[in-house]
Amino acid sequence: MQYRIILATVLTSGLFAGCAIHHPQTAAEFRAAAPGATFGKKESFVVDRQFDDVAHTFEEQAPKCLEKRVKMTESGHMYHHVVVTRYTPTVLVSNDSAELHLQFEHEQGVMAVSEMPENGYYLMVADASRLADNKTQIDMYRPSMGYDTIVRAVKGWATGDNIGCPDLTK
Repeated sequence: MQYRIILATVLTSGLFAGCAIHHPQTAAEFRAAAPGATFGKKESFVVDRQFDDVAHTFEEQAPKCLEKRVKMTESGHMYHHVVVTRYTPTVLVSNDSAELHLQFEHEQGVMAVSEMPENGYYLMVADASRLADNKTQIDMYRPSMGYDTIVRAVKGWATGDNIGCPDLTK
């Protein structure tokens, strides 16, 4: 648990260290900043799945699986730490593209280090673009470490191989 709290704090403050304590306020700013950030990454791949199916899966799974409040506690000999994190997904779909934004806000236990956009700091943006009848381009802007269960879930939703929900406590 402590590892997760420390990682979240480092990612929120260090992911965009070159931004002088300015976190992206929009998905577009997050896309621009993530690939060059110390703990950021852009990952692109093509899935053998129709765009409409990928978009529908994002629309169905994101609110069901990612719209959560997670409370984590850790106690030691001389301390007790409680962190409450609220995750907020947003899915935007047009004819040829779909966007899955995942934002988070620590409601308790971690201090905000900069101006926070509505719905919290950006954690991930996954873009799906129509390529051909059975092909969809996926571009994921995300942390380069941690949050593996969320990354696996979104990839599984894109490929259709695993439509399960991630464990947000891991």
